[in-house]
Amino acid sequence: MALSIFNRCPMTDLRISVLSCIEHERLEFELLELRTRGQYVTRLRRLTREEQAEWDRRERAALSRLVDHDLEHGCSR
Repeated sequence: MALSIFNRCPMTDLRISVLSCIEHERLEFELLELRTRGQYVTRLRRLTREEQAEWDRRERAALSRLVDHDLEHGCSR
């Protein structure tokens, strides 16, 4: 981990690794969007068992992709 100086304050380059993974950001956004959309739909009407199962499957798949990415690249926050 390198140390740099900005405005006379020491800073580590750790922040660069967190901000540099666009794929992590995309997967996080995909999961958040899916969860938000699911909340909106359930506020409008009651889901059937099949619909609820499909939402659950989609959420598990999105979460699985994010976790797999984190394990592969080590860029989790």
